[in-house]
Amino acid sequence: YERGELDIHAYLKFSLEPLTQFNASQLANLHQQFMRDKIDPMRLIKAEQLLQQHRAQGDYLLIITSTNLFITQPIADSLRVDHILATEAEIINDLYTGNIIGTPCYQEGKITRLKQWLTQADTFGFSGDMQNCLFYSDSINDVPLMEQVDNPIAVDPDSALEQYAKDKNWKIISLRD
Repeated sequence: YERGELDIHAYLKFSLEPLTQFNASQLANLHQQFMRDKIDPMRLIKAEQLLQQHRAQGDYLLIITSTNLFITQPIADSLRVDHILATEAEIINDLYTGNIIGTPCYQEGKITRLKQWLTQADTFGFSGDMQNCLFYSDSINDVPLMEQVDNPIAVDPDSALEQYAKDKNWKIISLRD
């Protein structure tokens, strides 16, 4: 992953398989525990402040992540973002199958998914375009999408993204300091 060489389909097959072992009620309980024990303690004050600053400016907040929607939707909800694009796991008869639906939201797939979303974005309350958009990332895997926006910002980046951002004169910030 850190080298930008992850086989996303093999990874997703591996990472989604545990979801197939539980029903919806069990998964909801596990997710509540995960949010309480793992996600809530990781929240950063500077990240919360940055999100609030964007809300105050009237910005539309969109998360684009390769992590599956089962994991990320409750996180996005707790952050009060406007919408999320994530890799979607297939559900049949209220059970996860371990397969994905559509294009994984990873590397160039993020661009594909964003372009698809933009064709219907007005139904989600987004009435703009890619002009003046900012995109924050910590991963070299997001360079394809970062190159599509006017304002790419590396946030506590991995070493490869940090070097790339320096070479491109992109802004680099930390939410951990």
